[in-house]
Amino acid sequence: MKCMQKEIDIKVKDSLAQDLQKGVPVLLKDGFHETDSLVDGTILKLRNPGGKFIGKGYVGKQNKGIGWLLTKNEAETIDTGFFQNKITNALKHRKDYYENDDTTAFRVFNGEGDGIGGLTIDYFDEFYLLSWYSEGIYAFKEQILKALESAVPSYKGIYEKKRFDTKGQYLEDDDFVKGERGEFPLLVKENGENFAIYLNDGAMVGVFLDQREVRKKIRDEYAKGKTVLNTFSYTGAFSVFAAAGGAKKTTSVDLAKRSLSKTTEQFEINGINVEEQDIIVMDVFDYFKYAKRKELSFDMVILDPPSFARSKKYTFSSAKDYTKLLMDAIAITEKNGVIVASTNNATFGMKKFKTFVEKAFNESNRKYVIEDEFSLPSDFRTSPLFKEGNYLKVLFIRAK
Repeated sequence: MKCMQKEIDIKVKDSLAQDLQKGVPVLLKDGFHETDSLVDGTILKLRNPGGKFIGKGYVGKQNKGIGWLLTKNEAETIDTGFFQNKITNALKHRKDYYENDDTTAFRVFNGEGDGIGGLTIDYFDEFYLLSWYSEGIYAFKEQILKALESAVPSYKGIYEKKRFDTKGQYLEDDDFVKGERGEFPLLVKENGENFAIYLNDGAMVGVFLDQREVRKKIRDEYAKGKTVLNTFSYTGAFSVFAAAGGAKKTTSVDLAKRSLSKTTEQFEINGINVEEQDIIVMDVFDYFKYAKRKELSFDMVILDPPSFARSKKYTFSSAKDYTKLLMDAIAITEKNGVIVASTNNATFGMKKFKTFVEKAFNESNRKYVIEDEFSLPSDFRTSPLFKEGNYLKVLFIRAK
């Protein structure tokens, strides 16, 4: 799909004009007089109500808005050279990651934090994975691919994920784009531990890179000699780091059937005896009930739920239900145990998240101390003018 290269002049409302002049990167729908006629991939020359040029952006409809600001320079052309400059600049900020043999998986380009909202590029040991978050940014695919190839010194292969509704179109074989096809699982390192990655198997590749520093903290400072419950465990990445840090035992709980084989694989490639760990395929909320009934308790409970989840019996929304989730965790956390509470919900900030913690402990009649807190690692660059981009909030809470 070639870039349409269509460029149109458009006046926006004063509220959006003022935001864009400050550098806010997102084009919000309510800043336009009408948006139905705007076609994905169109370049917009944005003007304030008086007709003064304020920036160029592109139409890319996604849940955060209807597009993104690209430049405030009227003379700048949105072409391969433009994308190459952005990617080259992003690579400079990841120089330390490229030089670190202990970590071979990280984010190379993080959307609006690196100047192009709607696009992320991840690096997995000489393979690159591009994620397109709208049809609009996908329209620039050819230029962005050329720009990436020019900017990086070398690569083995390039894969992609289309994270927008393709309505059954663009179904390329297994997301492979060019170069050589990977042999999967691809083994990558994170702070010396191994992860099995699948770039050819649907939207999820096997690990969430934004939790790197949290996993290291668990391994290096919290896990030794402890019983660890990892809920919403996905492929067991937190469990791997807890076990590597000397945890007495890990218990990984997730509703997805494939979490059993995926977690087993992650343990095995790290030389961890799977027989000594528990991997349970079960709804997390049912597991909490089971644990209370059996009077089980843990030294550490890890909570990393999706922002929204639905199972046969439960609907979970982190904005509404996190306090209740924490209370379930508190009930099975040993005295002086630790709860690692995490959320990737962009609709509220750390301050609000801490109010969930306070309420949960108050209602559970337990005292607590927050010992550590994390947001996104440095490879996940964010724009200070787009707070939703810095979505990750993680607290290490000591339950008294």
